[in-house]
Amino acid sequence: MSKNPFGGIGNLGNIMKQAQAMQDRMAKIQAEVATKTVQASSGGGIVTAVANGAMELVSIKIDREVLQGDDLDMLQDLVVAAANEALRKAREMVAEEMKGATGGFQIPGLF
Repeated sequence: MSKNPFGGIGNLGNIMKQAQAMQDRMAKIQAEVATKTVQASSGGGIVTAVANGAMELVSIKIDREVLQGDDLDMLQDLVVAAANEALRKAREMVAEEMKGATGGFQIPGLF
């Protein structure tokens, strides 16, 4: 008779309970970080973007002075740069929060 490497049915049940508890903690954290925001700016503060933990842009603010110029390409580039940086910061924030829930265990594709 071969031994079960998991130590029997009882241990498998415990593993399943722990996995469910981790999944519940991660769902709670995802809901919490969806309400948190991060901010990034470009062009020395000319454009500011705010994103939340749900990876949504919440707002874009553009300094009124830039509207007096005629460099539309520069403004568009600044908006893209600020938005991308805000979303990068949001991903980083979510990853840090999730790391606590998973005890530092990396789950590929999770965040």
